[in-house]
Amino acid sequence: MTKIDWDKYPPMPGFDSVRMKREIQATIYEETKNMTPEEQRERLRKNSDAFWADVERCRVEQSVESADH
Repeated sequence: MTKIDWDKYPPMPGFDSVRMKREIQATIYEETKNMTPEEQRERLRKNSDAFWADVERCRVEQSVESADH
């Protein structure tokens, strides 16, 4: 990270990124442990579609905000 990054995104006191990662992994494991490979692929596809829909929504919102200024 550069100094600009540290200034823009300072560390959050008390935030434990490793704990957060492990909690997310445990949640995903519990959600998928009894799924077939096909079900897991379908879950990934749906999550990917939702992610890209969010990205597109943010792009549209950003372009609208840019046009307003």
